[in-house]
Amino acid sequence: MLSRKTKYGLKAIKYLADQGMDTPVLISEISENENIPKKFLEAILLQLKNNGFLGSKKGKGGGYYLIKEPEDVTLASLIRVLEGPIAMLPCVSLNFYEKCSDCATEEECSLHLLMSEVRDKTLGILENKTVKDL
Repeated sequence: MLSRKTKYGLKAIKYLADQGMDTPVLISEISENENIPKKFLEAILLQLKNNGFLGSKKGKGGGYYLIKEPEDVTLASLIRVLEGPIAMLPCVSLNFYEKCSDCATEEECSLHLLMSEVRDKTLGILENKTVKDL
């Protein structure tokens, strides 16, 4: 299940994409139009900025704006930044792999194969869907 943070982040970045590239949008406008708590949204947008998805401009006419084309931003990349690993278990994660301490071997684990398949199917969708598709 996606956290509220990720859901709000996806909604906010879609809103920014709809405004056009390089068009700064105030946090209060996004908050009001997307029904996202302003303080929470500030933290989300800063995280997206720090990870290279958004730019910001201070002062009059300022706000946040998308710095990548919507068709170049995959949902998988956004979810990884906002949520963390997409895989449901650390032993099947491609980017955040960790060996499970409770399994003798991954080959013997009854969940490993299933969760690998879930990861692959999920990634197949999220890597091929972009902000433009929202």
